Amino acid sequence: MKKLFKGLAVSAVLSVSAGAALNAHADTAALDKILEQVKQERISSGKINKQREQEFLSARADKQALLNTAKRDLAAEEARGDRLKKQYAQNEATLAAKEAELETAKGTLGEMFGVVRRAASETIGSIEASLVSAEKPGREEVLRSLAAAKELPTTRELEELWIGLQTEMTESAKVSSFEAKVAQLDGSEVNAKVTRIGNFNLISDQGYLIYHPETKQIQPLGRQPDGYVLSSADDLQSTAAGSYAGFYTDPTRGSILRLNTQKATHEERFHQGGTVGYLIAVLLVIGFIIAIIRLADLTVTTTKIKSQLKNLNTPNENNPLGRILKVYQDNKDQDVENLELKLDEAILRETPRIEAGVNIIKIFAAIAPLMGLLGTVVGMIETFQQITLFGTGDPKIMAGSISMALVTTALGLIAALPLILVHAIVASRSKSVLHILDEQSAGIIAAHAEKEKA
Repeated sequence: MKKLFKGLAVSAVLSVSAGAALNAHADTAALDKILEQVKQERISSGKINKQREQEFLSARADKQALLNTAKRDLAAEEARGDRLKKQYAQNEATLAAKEAELETAKGTLGEMFGVVRRAASETIGSIEASLVSAEKPGREEVLRSLAAAKELPTTRELEELWIGLQTEMTESAKVSSFEAKVAQLDGSEVNAKVTRIGNFNLISDQGYLIYHPETKQIQPLGRQPDGYVLSSADDLQSTAAGSYAGFYTDPTRGSILRLNTQKATHEERFHQGGTVGYLIAVLLVIGFIIAIIRLADLTVTTTKIKSQLKNLNTPNENNPLGRILKVYQDNKDQDVENLELKLDEAILRETPRIEAGVNIIKIFAAIAPLMGLLGTVVGMIETFQQITLFGTGDPKIMAGSISMALVTTALGLIAALPLILVHAIVASRSKSVLHILDEQSAGIIAAHAEKEKA
């Protein structure tokens, strides 16, 4: 066994030695390959570095050439800058000399130039706002260039200024008709025949027109003036050439007409009276209705009484006198005193029907100014309340209440005056009817008394 173990041990040692020898040989071959690779890479890196060095040297030479060129250019530009500075200084001196020479040569023309520019500027404003521009637009463009010019005006430009002023003066004395677009209040435009009255007003079939210089548009007034003013415009448009017609002219070129659009109409003033104003109007209407009814009734009654006066012996009960005569016919046998009482009673029965409504009209005539005074007090109370809340900075805030105070007073007086007149007429008619009844009654009594004495 020992020999066996020794043999195995010797075999193992020999095997290990052989493996180690094989591994050593393999490692030596790998190292040689690595060494060879390093040598080749060193040669390649050297070539690359040498190539880079050559490129750097070449670029350095180029940069030096560029630097030298830039230095030469800088020197040239500096020299050119010095020359330009000298030339600029010389030019400034030349310009100053030429300006002095120009001022000397202009003489009084400089003053004329200032006058021309000022006149052109003023003329532009007047031409733009002129109604003549509505017919002949674009006249201000030439003058605008003249007003902005910095050199002396030419003869043609002076003629344009002269023509512009002369045209404005000439056209201001003419009544001319032309076709133009009129911008409606709803934004649309229509072609219309427009008549220009000098430099004052424009009119058409729609009435008076307004020219807006800012937008260069012709537009009708928001509210036309009164009818008699519009009728003069119609008369002027229908007048033949060479004839004359009266016309209401606004010398402010439409300013007064624009103010007229802000003026309240009678209807608007009536509504400013508010509730009190409406009540006063109701009183006036009711009073007139009562007066009309009573006048109609009294007229019919008077007619029937006059018819009865023609036939006193045949009483007709469709009228007060006939009913009184009927009472007399029924009481002929009575003595004078009883007959007089009977007739007075009959007249008293007829009096309320004849005087019906007269006192109501009188009361309405007395109430109307009192209600106007009430509206005045209410309006002043509202005015002071608004002053307390908003102060007195804006008068328009108080205008409504003040209008109510004044309008109600006016409405009360306006209602009272005709009611008083109507009351006087109705009362006079009723008194005349009663006077006829009293007169006939007295005559009947007198005749009856004479019969008793006989």
